[in-house]
Amino acid sequence: MLDRAVYSVCGMCAVNCPIEVFTAQGRCRFIQGHREAPGIRGSLCPRGAAGLALLDDDQRPQFPLIREGERGAGHWRRAGWDEALDLAAQRIEEVRQAHGARALLLSDAGGPFSDLDQALIRGLGSPNYFDDNATRNLNTDQAARSLFGFGEDGLVCDFKRARMVVLQTRNLFESVHVQQLNHLLDAMEGGCRLTVIDVRASVGAAKADRFLMVRPGSDLALNQAVLHVLLKEESYHREFVAQHLEGLEELRAYVESCTPEWAAGETGVAAEEIVALARELALHAPAVIWHPGWMTARYRDSFMVARTAYLINVLLGSLGAAGGLRLAPSPEELNRHGLNRLVDLYPPADGPRVDRLSKEHPHLSTPGGLLHLGLAAMASGQPYPIKGYIACQHDPFGNYPDREALGKALAGLDMLVCVTPTWSRTAWLADIVLPCASYLESASIVGQVAGLTPRWLARHQAQEPVYDTLPDWRIICALAGRLGLDKLAFTSIEDIWSYQLRGTGVMASDLAARGFVDLAPTPLPPSASGPRFATASGKIEVVSPRWQAAGLESLVTYQPRSAPASGSFVLTLGRSGLERQDCTANNAMLQRKTPENSLWLNADKARGLGLAEGDKAKVSGGGASGEVRVSLSEFIHPEAAFLLHGFGHDLPPEARIQGQGLDDGVFMHGGLERYDPAGGGLALQEVVISVRKA
Repeated sequence: MLDRAVYSVCGMCAVNCPIEVFTAQGRCRFIQGHREAPGIRGSLCPRGAAGLALLDDDQRPQFPLIREGERGAGHWRRAGWDEALDLAAQRIEEVRQAHGARALLLSDAGGPFSDLDQALIRGLGSPNYFDDNATRNLNTDQAARSLFGFGEDGLVCDFKRARMVVLQTRNLFESVHVQQLNHLLDAMEGGCRLTVIDVRASVGAAKADRFLMVRPGSDLALNQAVLHVLLKEESYHREFVAQHLEGLEELRAYVESCTPEWAAGETGVAAEEIVALARELALHAPAVIWHPGWMTARYRDSFMVARTAYLINVLLGSLGAAGGLRLAPSPEELNRHGLNRLVDLYPPADGPRVDRLSKEHPHLSTPGGLLHLGLAAMASGQPYPIKGYIACQHDPFGNYPDREALGKALAGLDMLVCVTPTWSRTAWLADIVLPCASYLESASIVGQVAGLTPRWLARHQAQEPVYDTLPDWRIICALAGRLGLDKLAFTSIEDIWSYQLRGTGVMASDLAARGFVDLAPTPLPPSASGPRFATASGKIEVVSPRWQAAGLESLVTYQPRSAPASGSFVLTLGRSGLERQDCTANNAMLQRKTPENSLWLNADKARGLGLAEGDKAKVSGGGASGEVRVSLSEFIHPEAAFLLHGFGHDLPPEARIQGQGLDDGVFMHGGLERYDPAGGGLALQEVVISVRKA
């Protein structure tokens, strides 16, 4: 019999959906989406439901561990918490004394709960905080900044009121963002049209009115052609453009030669399909959304792909419009006091970042930096050595390309400490593993999620930890206390909440009552005067002075792609509704549903290589090779091969997935150096593999 309900926040991916956790006799028994959270309506994705499997998972770190022997050899000694924390603090201080504070680097996955981690590394005096956005949405975020003066989180897709939606390389139906997906499904029931653009047919493509299968890496050509049609036929929103856009003639010149016929040759999408898409968008404008993408760490022109996607929205007048890309208000715009930031307990650290962000990439504005450049610097020792690394619930060794380069980077460290709820490749190489409790066993600091009504939310502990683990906040604060950072050495989560909420008018009890607080009762209606932008001109800037000053063109010409040689394919990565990435691959509930990945190949291409459905193929690239079963489909581009990320693990503790499937990371030699300098994001899908029958 269920006897208690706890309002909390899911921790199985970066979306952080509000949830209700039901317990019986002090144990979590059932999880569902928050019934009162707008758009959630009690629903939960499979990954969220699988959070229960974390609790009794005997294949996660169960107590603090101290390495004995060589790094990566798997020889560990169990330690008590005081010993492990004392040693971690000692090793951190030794690095700081021997090499200076800047020799310390901390990374996490980013998101609304990273404030505590940022406070720790700043308090230690290092400028080197990093997040994971360079492998996700950094290009999209910076594209928004180049046009509007604010980042991606300043915009909200108003799916619920949209009349037409284009998902370009955004697999929303398998991501899974429950609120957005429910709103999109509601809109589609009301007649909203859906177009999906991708190299393969996803679940979203199966539900779409139109599916455009593009050549890998040709998205920019398609976007340029849509802009061309809108401008050539003068079907854009003239009033909006005249009032808010600076640089229309430059944009017109940029796409003048980008005809649908030209784009058809580059993309494989018929010219008449491109024209039909542009005309349908104009018909439904301004209640249209051309999604700028989420996982935009794809190609070295992904910044421009996102930028042209935004510009399509601009021409259609969807910026700020109901059913379009709405502007997200800040707490201050709602006459609310914002959260007091923990990072502000300490002044910014002096000195340059190790990724040379301000010197070599002055156009970028991202507190999480460029971790791939930080890792490369860790290996080279330039511009200065990094000798101590704190990884907080983050696995760069699993998520970033080029395992050889990563191994060299970590080998030069004097100290590697991992705060983690699960095993990972990074944790396996650590000197000290500090196991944090799962999200169901712990509370969190208050985080802010942007939206039409900004939301504050906090996890609340649903049950006591099963193993000898601690909440992440307690680990960070305990380290802070041992390192002399008294202002950050909180001893209770209530004290942290009190600090964060001071002066806001919101109480911790308000968060406990529902798990979240919306900062406005209803979304603000679109402004009658239209949206406001944070650029120097106050307008949307087709030509960005900031990017031009950094020596980067605002309108980059599409570079044609060569077709891979016979038997070779462009490796394309992705997620599914039953798998996220490395951190969920060993989850017992999810592993049963997706025990291994397979390599999607075009059916005709595969048969030409002598491959049939379910055959084992040998895959080679980047000096590595491996075997995997193939899945044949008509609905993947002949030049592409698709692989679910997060498989092929080889860590001894993860027995459930030992050797299951293929690890994409082994083929990405040199991948830390492949990135889009305009947006900072990695180019994870410019890898060519060869395939033959095993």
